[in-house]
Amino acid sequence: MSAIRICPSMMCADFFDLRGDLAALEQGGADYLHVDIMDGHYVPNFTLGIDFCRKIAARTTIPFDVHLMIENVDNYIPMFAGLPGSPLVSFHPEVSYHPVRTIQLIRSSGGRPAIALDPSVPVEQVRNLVPLVDMVLVMTVSPGYAGQKIVPGGIDLIRETAEYCRRINPDVLIEVDGNVSWELAPQMIGAGAQMLVAGTSSPFDGKAPLTWNMMRMKELCAGVDTARKTA
Repeated sequence: MSAIRICPSMMCADFFDLRGDLAALEQGGADYLHVDIMDGHYVPNFTLGIDFCRKIAARTTIPFDVHLMIENVDNYIPMFAGLPGSPLVSFHPEVSYHPVRTIQLIRSSGGRPAIALDPSVPVEQVRNLVPLVDMVLVMTVSPGYAGQKIVPGGIDLIRETAEYCRRINPDVLIEVDGNVSWELAPQMIGAGAQMLVAGTSSPFDGKAPLTWNMMRMKELCAGVDTARKTA
């Protein structure tokens, strides 16, 4: 089994047919459901919320990967970290006055803590947090909107972040979010990504049925992962 996990972005789903998309994602082998929570303050957009997550959780066993792009993050962590299945919950350290307490709050509320890095934030800035989290989310676009192009030097950013974090915490997972396309996904895996947030550049591109696209993505990533391990 491939070590690469595919996390389809639910902000790209068909809201008129969520039941159908959930069935397609289950059949296609989605490993996590990536849910972006935006408040219109930290990022200039609004997306999903806790009621959406709870309704989805009642209809699927796929675990959640919740990305909090919000201010006053500690006020909302207990509800998101308390979703079924010990969800991954990532936050941007710059929105927390006391990030260590925020990490502890995620874990005590039932979640698995993660930190998300804006492309402008040097990984060295979060050195003391890396040993405390289960995952580091590398943003290869500026957070806030789907459909963006990867930032210049994005692949190098993944590689540098992955190498730096694993020297400190060998068990930390590296997730990538931003323009995870059919073309770029292999490069991202080669740079150290283990989890890919997949949206309009791959499974949700609308060029083929969602189930077929998910299976294509799984096969692509498994092939790249196997080739990387045997090289």
